[in-house]
Amino acid sequence: MALATPSSSSLVSFCPLRTHSAGPSLCFASLRLPSRRNSRDVEASWSGGAHRLSSTAGAAERWRLGVSFFTSLNSKKRGNPEEIKEELLEAIAPLDRGAEATEEDRERIDQIAQKLEAVNSVKEPFKSGLLDGKWELIYTTSRSILATKRPKILRPNGKIYQSINCDTLRAQNMETWPFFNQVTANLVPLNARRVAVKFDTFKILGLIPIKAPGRARGELEITYVDEEIRVSRGDRGNLFILTMVDRSYRVPT
Repeated sequence: MALATPSSSSLVSFCPLRTHSAGPSLCFASLRLPSRRNSRDVEASWSGGAHRLSSTAGAAERWRLGVSFFTSLNSKKRGNPEEIKEELLEAIAPLDRGAEATEEDRERIDQIAQKLEAVNSVKEPFKSGLLDGKWELIYTTSRSILATKRPKILRPNGKIYQSINCDTLRAQNMETWPFFNQVTANLVPLNARRVAVKFDTFKILGLIPIKAPGRARGELEITYVDEEIRVSRGDRGNLFILTMVDRSYRVPT
């Protein structure tokens, strides 16, 4: 999603959004005793049957242990979400929201984000209630948001927020110091994780409203979300990582 001022090139593709011109069962066998056998034969038959049943039970137990073992291995292979989040936040911390990231840094963070996406348990984020509120952008690969081509003093140096309200299908991006630009948008669900975004109003310095052009639109996919962190990917391939700061915030309608 984008933040912009008409007098500069600070169109912030915050989602990022492309500006368009114009998916063993167990088998038990019964034991039949022959009709003509002496007691020893009968006893031997039952003893042998019990041994075979014991062997079958042992095999079943070994099978269960094997399943448990491989399930445990698979769980460890996928990773613990809390450990992955800690790894991700530590990797992001020194990178100034991504402005100081090297290509190697970006590849590493994308790999960690993919690990987190792989353990995502929220299949329908827009129905989960977890998206609602104000999120702080802590990392992105979007150069337009980071304004890396400008001198550092002319970049957005304060916090950057994105807010979503799923009940009204509204979203808002907000820069703080030094520009305080804002933009609001309508969301149109495309599937359980992706929405189309159509911007409606920019606010320059947070005060001067300007109607967004019709081409100001794009898409956003939520690839991981929980109570604390959100990972999103835009239709231009950029990665966005945000943390929750205010669950009660409402986007202006």
